[in-house]
Amino acid sequence: MRPESGNLTDARKPQVDRLSEAEAIERAKQGDEEAFEALYHLHKRRVYSLCLRMTANTAAAEDLTQEAFLQLFRKIATFRGESAFSTWLHRMAVNVVLMQLRKKGLPLVSLEETMETEEESPKKEPGAEDVRLAGSINRLQLQQAIGDLPPGYRMVFLLHDVEGYEHNEIAEMVGCSIGNSKSQLHKARMKLRELLKTSRAEKATKP
Repeated sequence: MRPESGNLTDARKPQVDRLSEAEAIERAKQGDEEAFEALYHLHKRRVYSLCLRMTANTAAAEDLTQEAFLQLFRKIATFRGESAFSTWLHRMAVNVVLMQLRKKGLPLVSLEETMETEEESPKKEPGAEDVRLAGSINRLQLQQAIGDLPPGYRMVFLLHDVEGYEHNEIAEMVGCSIGNSKSQLHKARMKLRELLKTSRAEKATKP
């Protein structure tokens, strides 16, 4: 069964929800539609959350979630268990989003536009941990600021700082150099600090 195109909050559960994930995977590989549906209900929220973070658009996130599960339907027989199923599905979903962004003409910002000056980053290695973004930040403010980042910056920031991919993995998925990935991440963090600072200032001036 291909994933339904209805609302992602559909509470209907498959009859095989008592299956373990491993059992559902093996049955889905054999074409068991209910087993595939069980996997869909098990992982759809995480995939949707990923798509929403990467696109900052609810309608696009729903469409991309459906596309990710269509890809899963076509390719689940190739899953060999070399990594966790959730990790394998996660990477597939990331690739679906990246392909869609390329189709829409939202390229990553070029390396030339993201090189740091001595004033901006005198001693900091691009891509290193940014302690200035650590600490308690209002979650909604942070989500809004990430959504306001340029597409290229947002993509690399989410892949590295949120999803946990290494720069060599990001470079391979996105189709850029490792240096470009590090540079964009550093620029994204600078832009994010700027957006959060502006957001706090605006909040402080409100009566």
